[in-house]
Amino acid sequence: QVQLVESGGGLVQAGDSLRLSCAASGRTFSRYAMGWFRQAPGKEREFVAAIRWIAGNTYYADSVKGRFTISRDNAKNTVYLQMNSLKPEDTAVYYCAAALRGIDPRRQGYDYWGQGTQVTVSS
Repeated sequence: QVQLVESGGGLVQAGDSLRLSCAASGRTFSRYAMGWFRQAPGKEREFVAAIRWIAGNTYYADSVKGRFTISRDNAKNTVYLQMNSLKPEDTAVYYCAAALRGIDPRRQGYDYWGQGTQVTVSS
């Protein structure tokens, strides 16, 4: 009953920036956290960034810390991922997720997942 729709992916060159958006729709709900994960071809899905919805605490994977920034817009029920200084190794399908109850935001125990948006970074 909750839909998460990612947008903003695309094909860019190394060093460029992109901003991904994830809009929540459907059933109105309170959430504990929202996060971004990614999956590259032939690899497992991995944690990228997360944010505690109310408190605003943020979490980042070591591989993106200092380059990516997660934020949220309460009025729009939307979470963003600003990606700067993109590298070819950032190429992946990016998924957003929402957790309704307290979890470790860095792990994958979220309740809802989006369909993903492709990010491709060329060298």
